[in-house]
Amino acid sequence: MSAVAAPAAATIPTARSSVDDVAVSVLPALYVPEASQWLSTSTGRIALDGYSWMQAVHWVAGSGLYRPRRYRSHGPRSFGPTTVRVAQELAQLFPCRPGIEYLVRRTGLSERSVEYHLGMLREAGLLAYIVRGTRVSGETAQASEFARMIPTEFDAALGIRTVLRDEKAPAYTRAVTGIAEAGRELMAKLAKKAARKVRKPRSKTSSKAPARGARKGADQGVVTAVSDEVRCTPMQVGTSALSTAGTTSLPPESKLASGVSKSPTPKKSKAGGRRKLNTVGRRYQLARELTQELDWLRGCSVPRIAWVARSVADAGWTVTDVKAWLHFRGEAAHVRRGSGLLAVLLANAVTVLDTPAKRADAIEQWRGAQEAARRDRIRQVRARTERYDGDWRAPVSRSVQLEVEAAIAQVREMEHGGRHQDQDHAVDGQDAGLELGGEELAALIATAEGELMQGETTLIDGFDKETALRIFGEELMRTARRIERLANSSLTTIRHR
Repeated sequence: MSAVAAPAAATIPTARSSVDDVAVSVLPALYVPEASQWLSTSTGRIALDGYSWMQAVHWVAGSGLYRPRRYRSHGPRSFGPTTVRVAQELAQLFPCRPGIEYLVRRTGLSERSVEYHLGMLREAGLLAYIVRGTRVSGETAQASEFARMIPTEFDAALGIRTVLRDEKAPAYTRAVTGIAEAGRELMAKLAKKAARKVRKPRSKTSSKAPARGARKGADQGVVTAVSDEVRCTPMQVGTSALSTAGTTSLPPESKLASGVSKSPTPKKSKAGGRRKLNTVGRRYQLARELTQELDWLRGCSVPRIAWVARSVADAGWTVTDVKAWLHFRGEAAHVRRGSGLLAVLLANAVTVLDTPAKRADAIEQWRGAQEAARRDRIRQVRARTERYDGDWRAPVSRSVQLEVEAAIAQVREMEHGGRHQDQDHAVDGQDAGLELGGEELAALIATAEGELMQGETTLIDGFDKETALRIFGEELMRTARRIERLANSSLTTIRHR
């Protein structure tokens, strides 16, 4: 019999008499079939805390009523110290929802061994499913949630009396009301067992120890006091590992006493002092750069942008590659939701620019367009500066203004090869019998052009429609009508310098 098991005889006291005299009968074998391993179908009662549940675990380990090899052809041979170690980890969880990887890391067992011992605890009536975990291909695994149960055999063996305080409540909510005098001594021994913790046995380094003694030590384990540290269930899904971001591991006092490291030379830091980013880190890095360099993404959530740009980030794209692709796709003038627009623009980006050479070519085209736009802006600024910010001022006299405008019109004629676009208008005016000479008619047309350039139609409006059409031509008349419509519109404002 194991050292962690209580020396309990497989006996059960009968109903309590007035003088606590009890008769003894033999307990049946302890086994719960699979259909009864659920909380709704279990015959046991829920343990109120991990300490009282560990008393029942040690009783099952020492009673010998449950033998795994009776009901299965593989797995552990007995309910021993390893099963108790797994139960100790479950006793510290609330709610009891452990992941397989969590128990593997805590106990040092293999995944298959952990599954074996969880199955043994269920078959012994110590665990019952509340929610059974799922493992569906392509979906996130869900961990099982258990209820820690105390079998009816345990209550019968120690003479524990229970009562259902609410008749409408389930049977597994029974509460303890007392214990037989014959079971008090055994309960005290189980309490001492539950107050101690079975740890993983240390490996024997000495070759002088006999093999039999080493095997015995491995079976019994090392017993130490239970720590008062409060632990809770890891918030995880399926078999994911427990995060250690909020805990700190401190070295023992002996290593801090001298204040000197074991190694005489300090360890060299990695090149650059920065660790390599993983997939998620690269996504967040690209998202942060996009929100900084694209105006229409300012203020967007970095995690959302990281999720939207995950495909290009995983393909190794940089922020320059993304900007070149956006130039290729075209950007919207008005953006209501930046993340949604980015998701639309990045669709099929990895498929189209699937090689570094294609991405480099797109970057060159984007940079060429940026340079052309920059030169165009410079040209526009220079033209505006030369036109409005020069030292020359327009004359005040109207006659001088007409002469200046005529000279400007003549210069424009020379720029167009000596053919002014409104020469035909002057001929039409002469043919119409107007009493204007050629020079006066050209000056009049040049004056009208100057007014139209400033957004005014005063000169053209001074003539009737037919006369103005014969003098100025259809093109100047269309321009004048267009300026009049813009001036009367509430959507535009014409200013004069």
